[in-house]
Amino acid sequence: MTLAYAQLGYDADRTTAGAVDVASLAEIDRSLTASFRAAVRDAQSEPARGARWRDRQAVADRIWTAVDADAGRLEAAHAAEERALTVTADDAAAAAWADERCPGGRGREFGPCRAVDGVVVQERAGETAVVAAVVRVRIVSPAESTTATLVLRAL
Repeated sequence: MTLAYAQLGYDADRTTAGAVDVASLAEIDRSLTASFRAAVRDAQSEPARGARWRDRQAVADRIWTAVDADAGRLEAAHAAEERALTVTADDAAAAAWADERCPGGRGREFGPCRAVDGVVVQERAGETAVVAAVVRVRIVSPAESTTATLVLRAL
């Protein structure tokens, strides 16, 4: 009887892990999308306006600088809640997204889409237009382990 009781464990041990809140991917997505869109607006304003197609790496670098700052803020906030959160660029998923969903069609004279460090850019009239970014989010806590791929759209 004592052995059976010991195998059941202490009830508080089981409920403590469940008491930890799970992270909301929707909130993470909203925050990253907002910082991404702000970075895109900044990239399209002066003096960055008119970034030539050959300068697409520099545009992607400026975008990631802003998104990384927000990701760092999110990581710190989640660490305070006993949760590890990492946000990384997913270049392979960005390339696949660009191949499948790059804007085009009748009446559009757009050039190719390229994935540059997870940022999907498209050549439009010789300039770099930012279309989307793809990130991989990993969350680990006592209550969860989640990996998700998020597409942050410019529009």
